[in-house]
Amino acid sequence: MATGEQAEDAIVADVVGNGKGEEVRAMGDDAEQQRDGGKVSMKSLLWHGGSVWDAWFSCASNQLGMLSGVLLQVWYGLMGSWTAYLISVLYVEYRTRKEKEGVSFRNHVIQWFEVLDGLLGPYWKAAGLAFNCTFLLFGTVIQLIACASNIYYINDRLDKRTWTYIFGACCATTVFIPSYHNYRVWSFLGLGMTTYTAWYLTIAAAVHGQVPGVTHSGPSKLVPYFTGATNILYTFGGHAITVEIMHAMWKPRKFKYIYLLATLYVFTLTLPSAAAMYWAFGDQLLTHSNAFSLLPRTPWRDAAVVLMLVHQFITFGFACTPLYFVWEKAVGMHVTRSVFLRALVRLPIVVPVWFLAIIFPFFGPINSAVGALLVSFTVYVIPALAHMLTYRSASARLNAAEKPPSFLPSWSGMFVLNAFVVAWMLVVGFGLGGWASVTNFIKQIDTFGLFAKCYQCPTKPHPGSPLPAPPHH
Repeated sequence: MATGEQAEDAIVADVVGNGKGEEVRAMGDDAEQQRDGGKVSMKSLLWHGGSVWDAWFSCASNQLGMLSGVLLQVWYGLMGSWTAYLISVLYVEYRTRKEKEGVSFRNHVIQWFEVLDGLLGPYWKAAGLAFNCTFLLFGTVIQLIACASNIYYINDRLDKRTWTYIFGACCATTVFIPSYHNYRVWSFLGLGMTTYTAWYLTIAAAVHGQVPGVTHSGPSKLVPYFTGATNILYTFGGHAITVEIMHAMWKPRKFKYIYLLATLYVFTLTLPSAAAMYWAFGDQLLTHSNAFSLLPRTPWRDAAVVLMLVHQFITFGFACTPLYFVWEKAVGMHVTRSVFLRALVRLPIVVPVWFLAIIFPFFGPINSAVGALLVSFTVYVIPALAHMLTYRSASARLNAAEKPPSFLPSWSGMFVLNAFVVAWMLVVGFGLGGWASVTNFIKQIDTFGLFAKCYQCPTKPHPGSPLPAPPHH
């Protein structure tokens, strides 16, 4: 009978189906450590991490129009799969070189900025560290804001800012989760929760039907159009934790297949739900960044909200764990075995997340700003440039740990594709998207102010005020 490890690897191999029958070795001492620490490779198959579900709540297709929204989701999803592949190649290259030098990673989690440092030098390390940490910081802020926004639609006796305080304390408990090895059960739960929520939104919108006088104005202005585009850009921006998840796998080389499969599964969730909500509510989504606010309260909706709250707690931990690692390394506590001591050291990371979520409670606008200003570089520009520079010499290409993929076997073809990704992101993602998202973000601050007590909450009547007259029939 096959061992649990062998059976699970067989499942992964069957799913990725590379057709070559080659054995991909587990890399270095870390393989043994991972077998001792927990089986987590299926986690990466089922849940990549990062907040890939935010398209439901920002409903970017309302700003883009149905056709543009669908095409851009597919476009950025495939482009994101390509750059995830590039990151996985660079990770394998870095680790292979270091292991040839006798370096052991048994008690060390490799991170993206270390890969850049080892392959391209300290300036690239600084860039990777700055973009990744800032992106992850705001990624956790977004999850905290989303928690407060969602629970408000079950219990509105407390305002969203108060709920942010409460969920900030709840999410702070993620400091006790040592690493991605310990997220296996949470990953399976997260997959089930988001699947339920996506299909609830799809079915509920279809059952609800179109609201009277629904309008679908589509891309009538440039600012909302590119704001919506950068929302989608953010949706496929989970690469900031790619290296850490790869490091938690027994066979990291398989990640390049896994991410593409995960993206294809994401399409089955985001496309139907976003299309159904846009069909039913149209332009109302422009002023309702949380789709739950438009659907009638039912036990099914409350279940979806609760499941998304748990999912957002998991995603908070996923996004914050690399920040914990960086901070542990900075203060010399990364190799400490004590869970409680590491948790205590990690607590200062939660404080700025909490504070920023209270200052800027604008869920959709933050998605767009982060997508344009951070994701464009972290997920697309830096990996593409790093791959071109790492393999710019003939000797590097000759001795590469990973050769070009079978569907693009030419190094020149890879260079051209990478150059296209860089150009697209600099012009469309960072340039036009940055202009639109910053413009929208400033508008939200002017409208609601900093430290907004209850962003986009319905106005409640004051005590003693007359009730609105019933409608005439």
